[in-house]
Amino acid sequence: MGDRSAIEWTEATWNPTTGCDRVSRGCDNCYALTLAKRLKAMGQPRYQRDGDPRTSGPGFGLTLHPDSLTLPLTWRRPRLVFVNSMSDLFHAQVPVEFVRQVFEAIAATPQHTYQVLTKRARRLRRLAPSLTWPSNLWVGVSVEDVNAVDRIDDLRNVPAALRFLSCEPLLGPLSDLNLDGIGWVIVGGESGTNARPLHPAWVVDLRDQCTRAGVPFFFKQWGGRTPKAGGRELNGRTWDDMPLSLTAP
Repeated sequence: MGDRSAIEWTEATWNPTTGCDRVSRGCDNCYALTLAKRLKAMGQPRYQRDGDPRTSGPGFGLTLHPDSLTLPLTWRRPRLVFVNSMSDLFHAQVPVEFVRQVFEAIAATPQHTYQVLTKRARRLRRLAPSLTWPSNLWVGVSVEDVNAVDRIDDLRNVPAALRFLSCEPLLGPLSDLNLDGIGWVIVGGESGTNARPLHPAWVVDLRDQCTRAGVPFFFKQWGGRTPKAGGRELNGRTWDDMPLSLTAP
């Protein structure tokens, strides 16, 4: 975790929790699980707790890091911060009180804009009324295929400053999405040795849906053996649209 990130749609990462468990097809080739195994072997202290081998792996057991809650206070320059690139804040093992502490840390640093992404949309919706929502917090759900579309309805009921979708890894077509209340869509293909293919028609359709709905569209990668293997161009250009709440002067 640190004040720089190679992820194209953010600037920094912050991991007040680490570790997770697979919950859907989008988790099958989880980059974070693979990285956690490597970090454990290197002796990284935050990745020494093993997860359930059926759903997780070495170094990827859900772990809270209360000492990380003050880290954003040390960042002087305003930045876009991806919360829990190595976990899921709404995992069932994260206590509600700790979620509140994360939200409080976000509220205490209004110079930054935070992005929380979850696959646990049902728990997100259930906890939302009991949380105080900072104005600098964006919340998104992963929507990798048609089986995950219901997460959008859960997200729509959350009072975040901005709601977004991460269709990555995109594993199938997502036709006729209801984008009401959605302020940003990220799309990307899977990377790694077992990367599943991304069909160009799926990406073009999502871009066109966003264009019609006036929703910013960000195309992260085609994917392949490495994240950069297939490049980022779609129809001869890159698509790096960001929400107006960040880009407006």
